[in-house]
Amino acid sequence: MKAKRTEPATKRRFSPAVVLSIGVHIVVAVVLMRLLVIPKIDLFGHKAGSAQVQRIGFIRLSNDHGIPTAGRDGGDGRAYTKTHSMKLVAPTSVPTSVPPAVAQRQPVEEGGSGPLVGNGGPARGIKPVFSDPRLWGPPGKIVSAPRTLKQDLDSLIAFSVGRYTDSLASEPPLSHWVQGDWTIGSGKHKIGWDPGAIRLGPVSIPNALLALLPLNVTMNPTVYARNKEFNYMHRDISEHAQQAIDEADFNKAVRSIRVRKDRERAAALQGSVADSSKNR
Repeated sequence: MKAKRTEPATKRRFSPAVVLSIGVHIVVAVVLMRLLVIPKIDLFGHKAGSAQVQRIGFIRLSNDHGIPTAGRDGGDGRAYTKTHSMKLVAPTSVPTSVPPAVAQRQPVEEGGSGPLVGNGGPARGIKPVFSDPRLWGPPGKIVSAPRTLKQDLDSLIAFSVGRYTDSLASEPPLSHWVQGDWTIGSGKHKIGWDPGAIRLGPVSIPNALLALLPLNVTMNPTVYARNKEFNYMHRDISEHAQQAIDEADFNKAVRSIRVRKDRERAAALQGSVADSSKNR
């Protein structure tokens, strides 16, 4: 029996089209994930539409509505009062007797024209106050620096988790709940685990029986290594025994085929010899 000629197996290579298709699918999947998780973030991790951080200093100017008035000097450094002191008036006639005594008056501080502004002067000067629109602009929108991707994610997670924590905090505490009691129902319909036993409806399993279960038992490392080695040996023996059985069956089949072919060849040879002898 002639052995069949086996050709060497060639390695299967991927075509460039398959590699390109896989790469395109990966890129599209990444883009979709970024858009679904954070819609306002572009591919490079920047917030869409956010202003870039710039080192620019600026001030808010006062409103320029109306006709601007020029500043002026004024004030003499004394407090301004609306009451003015009495001016002295010259007498119109010559007195001939001693005038009556006048009751003593409390001295009154003479008012001035207000705080000193500029070079000072007899007129009242101006001073910066919050109510003057020429000096102070109205409050506007609060301007903040752009937020990073990490800050946006932190805000989203805090907002999502905060709704559940607020809901849990609003729930009143259970008055009948005991620490360590994880059961539901009552009476014969209680199911769960409490400090005394495992409740399965009308059946209760004491917690003391859990100590008899083979849970968290540490095995002898020497026995474990020996059993592991025995398992390896048993597996190798089984594999080689099956391989030997397969080889024996194969050799038996080959011998039977060879005997049958030899028998057919001998019969054909005898037939050809008989035909040649008859022709003679």
